[in-house]
Amino acid sequence: CGSLEFQYTTKVAGKYINPDSSVVEIGCGTGCYGIHFAEMCKEYIGIDLSPEQISTFNNKIKSRQLNNVKAIVGDAVNLNEIEDFRFDVVLALGPMYHLPKDERDSVLSECKRICRDQGIIILAYANKIGAYVNGCLLIPDKYPDKKLSHSVLKEGMSDDMPGLFYMTMPEEIEAQAVSNGLIVLRHAGVDFIFNPEVINAMTDKQFEAWLDICDYMCDSPTCTGLSTHALIVCQK
Repeated sequence: CGSLEFQYTTKVAGKYINPDSSVVEIGCGTGCYGIHFAEMCKEYIGIDLSPEQISTFNNKIKSRQLNNVKAIVGDAVNLNEIEDFRFDVVLALGPMYHLPKDERDSVLSECKRICRDQGIIILAYANKIGAYVNGCLLIPDKYPDKKLSHSVLKEGMSDDMPGLFYMTMPEEIEAQAVSNGLIVLRHAGVDFIFNPEVINAMTDKQFEAWLDICDYMCDSPTCTGLSTHALIVCQK
């Protein structure tokens, strides 16, 4: 929960959440975002496919005595336990980079169904270029590689964990959102990592300046593809 991805995701998504908001997070994991946003909204429902993750989230809810937060087991591609037009804000911060394109369409369809008219849908996804370039910087003995180029750039799939991680490009995910009837409000990169070892070795003064650069890149749509992960904010 202390990563740059978390920091910038909460910064971007937080602008659309207010004390009257009813919020659902699909693919909530152990509840990092749910715990963070709990005091900012009227209601927060976390849904995840893993009973173990939900159990951990529920333990956090209980220990913090959060009366406005609930965690349940559910499938991002079939949320039949949730009624239509239920939430003001729908967050899908994991499913879009764990599923292939056809299943991502199912997630988008479900997000749209449970979102109220004029409501907000925020999707996180993994960038092809951002992830690939980061791999080249981190493991120069392995990347770049022609076989990997085909896997990532053409098939949008992780080479070392195929079937678990999928990647796309900002223009591709935007076109997919629009084809599902959503209005795209903004794009934002959330973890411009590049070289963690260099960043971790920075002085406090240098890191503070680095965050200024990250702020600028997060606010600039043209930089989005350089981020390993990004958010697309849509309106129903």
